[in-house]
Amino acid sequence: MTVLTTADDAVARMRGVLGDRLLTPHDTGYDSARLPWNLVTDQRPFAVAIPRTDDEVAAVVREATASGLRIAPQATGHGAGPLRGTDLSRTVLIALREMREVVVDPVTRTATAQGGAVWHDVLTAAAPHGLTALHGSAGDVSVVGYTLHGGVSFYGRAHGLAVNSVRRVRLVAADGEIVTASADENPDLFWALRGGDAFGVVVSIEFELLPYPDVFAGLMLWDGSRAAEVSHAWAAWTASVPETVTTSLRVMHFPPLPELPPFICGRSVVTIDGALLETDAAAAEILEPLRALAPELDTFARIPAAELTAVHMDPPEPSPAVSEHAMLSSIDEALIDAFVGTAFDARPMISEIRHAGGAFARPTEGCGAISALDGDYLLTAISIAPVPEAVPGGIAAVQAVVDALQPWHGPGLALTFIDVPGHDLAPAFGDGAARVVELRRTHDPDGVFVAARALG
Repeated sequence: MTVLTTADDAVARMRGVLGDRLLTPHDTGYDSARLPWNLVTDQRPFAVAIPRTDDEVAAVVREATASGLRIAPQATGHGAGPLRGTDLSRTVLIALREMREVVVDPVTRTATAQGGAVWHDVLTAAAPHGLTALHGSAGDVSVVGYTLHGGVSFYGRAHGLAVNSVRRVRLVAADGEIVTASADENPDLFWALRGGDAFGVVVSIEFELLPYPDVFAGLMLWDGSRAAEVSHAWAAWTASVPETVTTSLRVMHFPPLPELPPFICGRSVVTIDGALLETDAAAAEILEPLRALAPELDTFARIPAAELTAVHMDPPEPSPAVSEHAMLSSIDEALIDAFVGTAFDARPMISEIRHAGGAFARPTEGCGAISALDGDYLLTAISIAPVPEAVPGGIAAVQAVVDALQPWHGPGLALTFIDVPGHDLAPAFGDGAARVVELRRTHDPDGVFVAARALG
């Protein structure tokens, strides 16, 4: 990387592009602008740039790199956990939060979303056309970060990972040029972007939509005292459900906070939630073994597809959290006993197993660096760490859950569930890991881009 100007010159030049949307530690607004959604990561960049156009992104990249500064793109910061402890004092954080336009083409059944768009933006634009997307369980998550790192949806056992829906990516490369990657244009880069990271600042992404105006979905809830009974029943049930059914099992411990709904405030509960791409009658028949367990809350019903993001009860506001993850190659009674036992002994806020397999496990023709999940179930554990002193205990709790199920771990990983620094990401890429590293060195030889889940 050739340094042509000083850092002060870079600030002045970036301000020439962005005005007061370039914030340094000396500016009012810097402290709020630098915060990611996951508040555990105390990122303190050299500056925060808030562009509104592709050209502004390109200009910031050129001015920053001319002074030897690095670039960290970020839309929401849900996945900022791996940056915890990273020195960003010579890095410009490009916050894409004001680039959220979404354009839907109902004829081709595609959407094009700007780099800062979140799933609520897509669902709002798609719903009038009777369409939806392979979105995640939370509506305020970045479309780009979630999708390009795989994307595990409640539609996934029928339709696979969200990354396989991508048709085209536009990004600002390390030299400040705007590049398009697709099957026909820069195909090697397109392959790497579908799973790989640190190739540039993605300013827009085009992806396929699904023809579902509504979906049968919801949540069932029982008291935590029934966790073993419900968990064993769910595990046995998943062995026979069709690929049209994608659900998760969670054991959750909630503190007695007044802002929590009464049905979970101060309680330990076990829940099953998800979606069924079935008629009402077929869905009711499939759910009957679970309903026979008499849940105290059962919201499963036909709902508008745009409301599916509310089912999983993800936090609506930025939160400080730590988590750990593993793929599970199989599930049996001993695993469920271990899962429930450690969920109560270690007591992270959430211990969860998601049903994978089906289309999740099948690579797609013409796929990218990541196309499938190697494992039939996905394990994750999450702890809230409201103060820095709570982080070590939270880490120990989530690690205990994952360690307790180690005999059942599979070789794969789901990248969007990796939220710790220094995790070996290669298992998520299988045989493609070396090629991703090689292409990263080709496209960013000076290491301009700082990414939370970069391989190599």
